[in-house]
Amino acid sequence: MDRTTITLDVETRTRLRRIAADRGISMAALIREAIDATIEQHAPRPRSLGVGASGTTDTARLAGDQRPEPRAWR
Repeated sequence: MDRTTITLDVETRTRLRRIAADRGISMAALIREAIDATIEQHAPRPRSLGVGASGTTDTARLAGDQRPEPRAWR
C-alpha cells in the first residue's frame, strides 16, 4: 500500500470516526472501502462518441449500398 494524506473538515472526521467505531474498523479501513466502492461504480467514458443522429440503429451493420442517404446539416 502507498501512504496518502487527505484533509477533512472536523465534522466529516468526527462522523467517519463514529461510523468506523460502530463497525469496529479503523477510519483508514472505512475510507479505503469507500474509495474501492467508488472505483467499482465508475464507468469510464467512451474514447470516441458519434456525431449527430442518423435516425437508424443499424447503420454500422449495413453495406454501403444499403445505408440511408445522409441528412444535410443545418
